[in-house]
Parts: sequence; C-alpha cells; structure tokens
Amino acid sequence: MESPSEAGGYHFEYYGRQLGDPILEDPISSVSFTFPTEYLREHGASHLQALALQLGHELPFNFGYASFAIVSPQGLFSSGDWKLTEALLARYPGLDAYNNRELSAVIGTHALVPAWLTFLGQPLLGQLGGIDALRNALPFPEVSLLPMDGDRVLVTLDEWPDPIDTQTKAIPPQYRALAQLMEPFLFQYKGEELLPFQHDTNQWLRRFL
Repeated sequence: MESPSEAGGYHFEYYGRQLGDPILEDPISSVSFTFPTEYLREHGASHLQALALQLGHELPFNFGYASFAIVSPQGLFSSGDWKLTEALLARYPGLDAYNNRELSAVIGTHALVPAWLTFLGQPLLGQLGGIDALRNALPFPEVSLLPMDGDRVLVTLDEWPDPIDTQTKAIPPQYRALAQLMEPFLFQYKGEELLPFQHDTNQWLRRFL
C-alpha cells in the first residue's frame, strides 16, 4: 500500500479551507488529481481533456489547470533531489511542481501560470475582461476557448500538453500571451523580507513573462 506522502501513479489531494480564516493569509479550498504519463499515452490528450472538463463542470473554481508535473504529495519536495528537480523545472517551463497545501492558504482569487488546459472562473475571468478579451489576446490557431456554465471558460493552448524543452524550442507565443493577460492577477508573495522559497516561487510563477 502506498503512503499518502509518496507519489504513486494516481494521486488525489484536497485541502478544505474556511474562507476568511483569520489564521491564514488568503485561503481557498483546493483539489488536485494526478494521472501517470502512461494514462495520457494510452488514452490520448482528447480523452484527458474531456475528463478534466467533466471534473471542471462538477467543481466550483476561480482558476484551475492541467499540465505535466513533477509530483510530490503534500509539497514535500525537500525529501527528493531538489537540485535535479530545479534543473528540470528550469529546462521545461511546461512542467508544474504544485504545492496545494502551501498555496491554498495564500492564493485567494489570484491566477497561477498558463497551462495546456487553463480553467478560468469568477471573479478572475471577469477581471481579465471575459471571453472576448481572451479571444482578442489569443489569436492563435492552436488555441480553443470552450465556454462553461456559470460564466466560466476552458482555454486549451495546444492539441497536446507540452513540457516545453527550452533547449530545443522557444516558449510558444500563446503561453506568453495568456501570461501577459493574467499578469495583473498573478499570485506573488508580498513583503520586504521574503523567505528564499517565496522569492524563488515568485520568479518561477513569472517564467512565461
């Protein structure tokens, strides 16, 4: 049996936060679903997109996404080889390294970075200018916008998820364009004396800008 603190082929994490909790900075409830790469290879990108869309229809969200990721349940990256992880993240900006436990306490209604599938709900979508603003900002043939119930939208940036190997290709322009649109609402740690991991996180979240 796998330990909840270990990365398995499939993983589910949920953090329920009380909105307005005075102990936390800007809490939200968050959930993550992890699938192995073999699942994508076996079923294809369109199947995974449909599954993510089905989950999105059932869940209330302000921001969500799907991408390749380095998985460390509960954000325990220090238990692995961080230098190797850091090198992979630097080379492949399309890789995620999520930490729901940490971010769910502070992110509020801010955005993170663009991803293969980017889900935008309220109030964030309204702050961005709505679907029309997305259409104007993303005039790329690879991009599709799928309106969802509740004044929400799924933005698909390409046919397949892409780790984006910067040693062989440039960052696709649609990623940069969406990042620029979301920049005013991008989550960043604030303060004059940030901890090293907070400073590094701020820089990493701006990797498409």
